[in-house]
Amino acid sequence: MGKLDKEELKKLLSFIKKDKRVIIPPSPGFDSGAHMLDGTCLIVSTDPCIGVPEKWFGWLLIHYAASDVALFGAKPEFCTINLLGPPSTKPEKFYKIMENTCKAAEELEMAVVTGHTGTYQGLSTIVGVCTAYGKISKDKLITPGNARPGDYIFCIKPVGLEVAVNFALTHKNLANRLFGTKSTKALEKLVKAQSCVKEALLLAETGGVHAMHDATEGGLTSALNEMAEASNVGFKVKLEKIPFAKEAFTLQCYFKLSDFQMLSMSSTGTVLAAVDPAAKENVEKVLQKNHVEAHIIGVFTKEKKRILVKDEKEGTFPEKPDDPYERILSGKL
Repeated sequence: MGKLDKEELKKLLSFIKKDKRVIIPPSPGFDSGAHMLDGTCLIVSTDPCIGVPEKWFGWLLIHYAASDVALFGAKPEFCTINLLGPPSTKPEKFYKIMENTCKAAEELEMAVVTGHTGTYQGLSTIVGVCTAYGKISKDKLITPGNARPGDYIFCIKPVGLEVAVNFALTHKNLANRLFGTKSTKALEKLVKAQSCVKEALLLAETGGVHAMHDATEGGLTSALNEMAEASNVGFKVKLEKIPFAKEAFTLQCYFKLSDFQMLSMSSTGTVLAAVDPAAKENVEKVLQKNHVEAHIIGVFTKEKKRILVKDEKEGTFPEKPDDPYERILSGKL
């Protein structure tokens, strides 16, 4: 389930012909690409949307792709929308999803340029695909591959919040029992935390941010490893410094998850940023002023080791993710 692993992806990407106009080609760990068009640098990202609460399908469809564009420092401005469903899909379902999709695009001041909608054999549920575009000066590009030794690792928004929110929406009775009715209702209102457009653009505008990545599939495990590999650096992070959603700990106990699985918990909307030490105080000040919660969980290092500190003891950070998202969302032990 989910993305191809790194080696499979590298083989897949080997078929792509190089083009000098493409300045950031498809690469493992890069959720957007960039190409030049008449002197303008365009950031492009494409994302699927499947298996999410129908009420939020259109909103998430837009924000998944828009967030990836923003993480490269560009304001998302244009998009294409594909909606594909099984033969039994009624037009009214497409209408409702498209209405919510367009509302989400309008909120971000994005224009829908084109798309495709239809029903097809072989599909069992609605699948959406959004491609988002934004433009930026080439010298202002931010990628996951520019983290530098000494950069602080900022973690913005709690790890595991996405899982907790979607669990509350899809398993309300069990969520009420595990989290309590009050907390479950509060979680149901936090779906929009799965977007990081606001936070990414704020960080880009503030300056001193060398690299950004969101912690989607594979959570912190995937995001940190991908940033380190792309940047040719190592890192040291402290487990106790990582901000987990409190409900994530409840899910850990209920589903008997390991600490490594917690680190791998899909956390769409959570941002990791590599911040220049000289910009640390200003970045903290700007984030605080804009009511954005951030935690410094470690540093990137010149030495290529990837270290996890737990209870003051250094160990090896997990190399591959073990994301419990599907298991948790199934509700089955």
